[in-house]
Amino acid sequence: MSRIAGQPLVTTEHVSGLSLRVARWRAGAPGAPLLFLNGIGADIAAAAPLLAQVSGREVWTLDMPGVGGSPDALMPYGAPTMAASVMEIAERLGHQRLDLAGFSWGGALAQQIAVQFPGRIRRLILMATTPSVSAPGIGWAALLDDDMLASGLKLPTATPLGLAYQAAAMAGWSSAAMLPALRNVPTLILMGERDGVVPACHGQTIADLIDGAELEVVPGSHLFPFTHAAAVAARITAFLDRRPAAKRQAAA
Repeated sequence: MSRIAGQPLVTTEHVSGLSLRVARWRAGAPGAPLLFLNGIGADIAAAAPLLAQVSGREVWTLDMPGVGGSPDALMPYGAPTMAASVMEIAERLGHQRLDLAGFSWGGALAQQIAVQFPGRIRRLILMATTPSVSAPGIGWAALLDDDMLASGLKLPTATPLGLAYQAAAMAGWSSAAMLPALRNVPTLILMGERDGVVPACHGQTIADLIDGAELEVVPGSHLFPFTHAAAVAARITAFLDRRPAAKRQAAA
């Protein structure tokens, strides 16, 4: 066990032949925990400034194989297999039901988890992502992100094999046929107004497929969750803390 920026508890979980580094902020806090899934090639340290500011709950994330503190996978993996591995870790942590957030590549995996394990997801937040990943390596275009260049933020370097396996896991992947099944999962979609990697129209497509989903176009480009971390953390917290509509109506 160790601790890094923002003081999370860091452990290694072994699942399905993988060794995955996991970081937990406010481990054991009451209420539904939040699982955050990062973009391609980005590790726990990149997400730490955002996740440390999501208040009032346990928040956790993990390094994908070949990223950060997780060694390369021995074999390629698909999105359904990784979704199952992540949710097995959640079960080990005692998280039978949780909130789920995903950024870019991680947003695609979050969609896969939500449709694969619908009964275990309380609320869903999708950021700078798409319902159809048509080309490997989409996250690398973020290296030219205007906000990142202005802020000096640097994405960690993953191994070549780690990046190749992440890209391959989503090659040809699409959630379009599955998303209508999420009509009972409150969903918030955040897209950057200047995102040249995943334009806001992708968020509109997701919103059109999930009944009741909320779409917000926010300041920033592709890396807005990190370059505008305080504002995004506050929006995430507000969405997760919102009482269900039926209860609000009863109270009124």
